[in-house]
Amino acid sequence: MHPMLTIAVKAARRAGNAINRASRNLDVVAVREKAAHDYVSEVDHEAEQAIIRTLCEAYPDHSILAEESGATGQSDYQWIIDPLDGTTNYLHGFPQYAVSIALAHKGMVTQAVIYDPARNDLFTATRGRGAFLNDTRMRVSKRTRLAGSLIATGFAHRQLDHFDAYLGMLREIMLRTTVRRTGSAALDLAYVAAGRLDGFWELGLGAWDIAAGSLLITEAGGLIGNLEGNSGYMESGHVVAGAPKVFVEILAALKPHLTPALRGL
Repeated sequence: MHPMLTIAVKAARRAGNAINRASRNLDVVAVREKAAHDYVSEVDHEAEQAIIRTLCEAYPDHSILAEESGATGQSDYQWIIDPLDGTTNYLHGFPQYAVSIALAHKGMVTQAVIYDPARNDLFTATRGRGAFLNDTRMRVSKRTRLAGSLIATGFAHRQLDHFDAYLGMLREIMLRTTVRRTGSAALDLAYVAAGRLDGFWELGLGAWDIAAGSLLITEAGGLIGNLEGNSGYMESGHVVAGAPKVFVEILAALKPHLTPALRGL
C-alpha cells in the first residue's frame, strides 16, 4: 500500500471509531441544520478533527479541503475530506454513511479511501494501482445495458433551481430501470466501483462527496464525468458514473433534460 494511502486509511479508521462510539448514544448528539434538509452534528466535527490531526502529523505542509472546516494551507498536495457523508442517515440509525478522504496532487486525485464504519468496509485506490474492497480487487459491473441495471441517485435538495430538470431525469431513468436513493453519495460511488451498483448520478454535490469515489471508479474500470460526460464534475458538483456502457446510456437518458445552466452555458 502506498505510504500516503496508509496514512489516509489510518485517518479514516480513527474517524470511524469516533462515529461508532457516538452511534451508541445518538439521542444526545448535538445537531444543527446548516441549510434546508442539510444537517451537521458534533460527530461530523469530531471525526473531521481526528482525520485532520492524523494527516497533519504525517504531512504538515499539505493543504486541506474539508466539508465542515473549509480550506486551509497552500500546497500542490491537497487532502479532500468528508468526515461523515450521510449525516441524516447516521442520526436516524440508518446504516448507510461513510468517511471519504482523497489526496489530490496538482488537482489530480491520486489516493482515495472510503470507509463504511457500520460494516467495516474499506474501499481504497491509488492511481495506476487499481481499486480494492478490503483486500480484494474491485471491478465495476459487467452490465452493458441500462435496462436491468441498478442505478443510484441523490435528490438535489441544495439545487432547487434544478429541481424540475432533476424530476425529468428521475422519471426518464425510472421508466428504463431500477433506481435507489440511499443518502450517501460517497458510498454510492464506492458501490459503483465495487459492482454493487451499475451507475449513479446526482446534482449539486461538493468536491468532498466526489473526490475519493472518482478515483475508485476509474481504477475499477468505470467512467465518471459531468452531465455531458466530460471533466469539470468536481467544480460543478453534477456527476454521472457507471460501468462504461451503462454510463453512456445514462448520459443519453439525461440529455433531453439538461438546461443551459446544467450544461454550464
